[in-house]
Amino acid sequence: MESALKQLLERLNKAFGDRLVSVVLYGSAASGEHHEGFSDLNVLCVLQEVTTRELAASEPVFRWWREQDNPAPMLLSEHEVRTSTDCFAIEFHDIKAQHRLLHGKDVISDLVVDDAFYRAQVEHELRAKMLRLRQKASSALADKDVLRRLLLDSISTFSVLFRHALRLHGVEGSTKKRDVVAEAQKAFGIDPQPFLKLLDVREERMKARELEPEPLLDSYLKQITVVIDAVDRLER
Repeated sequence: MESALKQLLERLNKAFGDRLVSVVLYGSAASGEHHEGFSDLNVLCVLQEVTTRELAASEPVFRWWREQDNPAPMLLSEHEVRTSTDCFAIEFHDIKAQHRLLHGKDVISDLVVDDAFYRAQVEHELRAKMLRLRQKASSALADKDVLRRLLLDSISTFSVLFRHALRLHGVEGSTKKRDVVAEAQKAFGIDPQPFLKLLDVREERMKARELEPEPLLDSYLKQITVVIDAVDRLER
């Protein structure tokens, strides 16, 4: 991971020079919860401005980064970082909670996140991700391996969204996935077992083939719905 980040910084510096304001690592890799094979290296790249010139310069760097099985860095101008926290409240709360400055100016630590649309964004993301999971699962039920991988890949996303649902309910908890599941059980009454089984596989406490994905999917979706309903009931 450190070698990959070092190479990325070298390429970004070569591509942008003094137009590169800041590079920030965020998410599980910044919090120590990175799991090889499941976790991405999430990077925020802040420039003085983002024009077609910057997009052209970023193309070979971002293509190389994606070839390392990582998502393309989030590319924003410094102005956009300051002015877009209302519509990206989830993302900026996450970056503030778990980040590591890799290069340049610290644009995150003193950033104030605008929560005007936060509840609606959390509900939207929960519903959208659940609908997407249903769509993908509907074509994967006949293949246990594909369905199992789909579920394993989704647990990070729902852990993040559960953490935000908890935050909306006044629970400022841990960023660790097992702690989030435990807090969601207390706050919302979910059954933690489908989540814990998936985490057991990710953490190599359990072999993937021991996990029966179809019955787990049914329970998993039901528990996600419980959290969605809890967010929906909050005052608007």
